[in-house]
Amino acid sequence: MPNRQKKIIFSAGGVLSFACVLMVVAAMGTRFWVQATVLCKTGAQLVNATGPELDKFIGSLNYGLFQGQRLKQCGLGGRPFFFSFFPELMGVVPVGLHGSVLFLCAILLLFSSVCSASFMYNAFGSPYETLHGPPGLYLWNMISSLCSCLILILYTSEVKLHRLSESIANYKESDFVYTTHTEKFQYSFWLIFLVLLMHCLNILLIRLVGVQFPFWETKVSNANAGAADLMY
Repeated sequence: MPNRQKKIIFSAGGVLSFACVLMVVAAMGTRFWVQATVLCKTGAQLVNATGPELDKFIGSLNYGLFQGQRLKQCGLGGRPFFFSFFPELMGVVPVGLHGSVLFLCAILLLFSSVCSASFMYNAFGSPYETLHGPPGLYLWNMISSLCSCLILILYTSEVKLHRLSESIANYKESDFVYTTHTEKFQYSFWLIFLVLLMHCLNILLIRLVGVQFPFWETKVSNANAGAADLMY
């Protein structure tokens, strides 16, 4: 492939990686990862609410990695308030799992930045045939893809398996019991999924340039050498 086309493809990969950096920053800084509605079960049972009457007992909840907002509805009108995970909800959330998600987000941010710099270095610099060169691009993008995948899996486990929305809704509640009515992931969560897709696209772009996968050439050369030894 001509050098000019390689520069264009590497530059496109650098732009995509930089976009990944911006999306990770935006996702971490917002509270739009999960949106849920919570039912005030105690209040609804007290008045035996059914049908449209239940709307007076259904509040809303949305949160991200650091903070969120909750609207209480228990038949007396909405009472909105903001909360933060640290230090308020340390005793409610699974700290190890939540900390792992934050750590992986930081790693993803770091390696997405490294991917962007490496693409631009390969496009306009004189890279070595090491981690600075095209073989290194595979490694950085694969690490970023793996981190993105793990973030999605761990955060889904935290929300669904540990009933995170329900735990937050019942935080410091002694008189009322809240249950999750509906729950869905919002755009900040799907930004991480988009980052995963973009790093996978970067891997395809690297292959499109003509760079072999790591260790591919080594295996081929070893196989040829073994065949030559058998012949002689």
